[in-house]
Amino acid sequence: MIDNWPKFILVFLGAGLISFLLTKGMIYFGKKFGILDEPTGDRKIHKTSTPLLGGMGIYLAFVLAIGFLWKTGQLLDPRIEGSQIIWFLVAGLVLVINGFLDDKYKLSAKYTIWGPIVASVIVIFGGLQISYITHPTGGVLYLDNFFENWGTLATILPVVITFLWLMGITYTTKLLDGIDGLVGSIGLIASLVIFAVSLSWDVVGSTTSLLALVLGGAIFGFLIWNWHPAKIFLGEGGSTFIGFALGVLAIISGSKIATALLVMGLPVLDIIWVIIARLRQKKAFWRGDNQHLHFRLLKAGFSQKQIVFFLSAISLSFGVISIFFTTKIKIIALIFLLVFMFLVSYWLNYKLKKTYE
Repeated sequence: MIDNWPKFILVFLGAGLISFLLTKGMIYFGKKFGILDEPTGDRKIHKTSTPLLGGMGIYLAFVLAIGFLWKTGQLLDPRIEGSQIIWFLVAGLVLVINGFLDDKYKLSAKYTIWGPIVASVIVIFGGLQISYITHPTGGVLYLDNFFENWGTLATILPVVITFLWLMGITYTTKLLDGIDGLVGSIGLIASLVIFAVSLSWDVVGSTTSLLALVLGGAIFGFLIWNWHPAKIFLGEGGSTFIGFALGVLAIISGSKIATALLVMGLPVLDIIWVIIARLRQKKAFWRGDNQHLHFRLLKAGFSQKQIVFFLSAISLSFGVISIFFTTKIKIIALIFLLVFMFLVSYWLNYKLKKTYE
């Protein structure tokens, strides 16, 4: 294990350096070709026109670093097929192209949703599937055995579960992308947690651990430019690619769905809370507004950096739990997180009501 740490550090820093340089280039291209996020509308909190395309820098850095590791024979292990990596990269390209078109032409949500749908279908077609989950009382629950008496559904349900998982985690980071550095910070933490978890179940220096490190490094290189005040934003492609990549890594690292849910738990619960609130108000649940937790914290007087540190600290804390504790403890932690989310929302509602009375 000790002998591998220099390699791990170099992989992370190498991907970070590539991403840093490419993101600098994306800032130039975004300005040159007018692919900018203008500070107009109620949900825009930045003050100046800011380039998009940050996600393209992350994706290209991810591809280049993975390509180098693959070319030098350091990437693949017996648990992962090379074709799965290729389908993963193709799916990521679909998201980046979809994001570029949205950033450039401001597409409607009824069009942009096809990017995540097609990307999810591609990796499932390539063999990615949630085939088992860890049982809370110990052991492993294989879905094909669990659904074996369900006929055709026994084949279909694991695919449906995988699709819904990928769509859910993809839209979690997409909707979380509201303030500088937030998605990047939580995405970086999630990548490193998945890396740490992969060391406990897989061979040291496995494909899954290296993929997680490369993703984390690519996000880190971008995050330097995206830290408040941001010089570039993720854009549609970046906000969806980070979530999608984390969803894929959670599956191939041994179906660590509970691990990913713990790290991303607060954003996931926030999105559920917002959707319920919109439905209660008879609003379209898919339309954006400023009711997300990070926007309410801004209204309550917190700075963007304070919000990023606060939410990142929560993700890191629950990520540590996911590394060192059993599935049963993880489920208890998820319940605690649900209670915590309720208390924070209640406090914020009370504080904002007093502020605007």
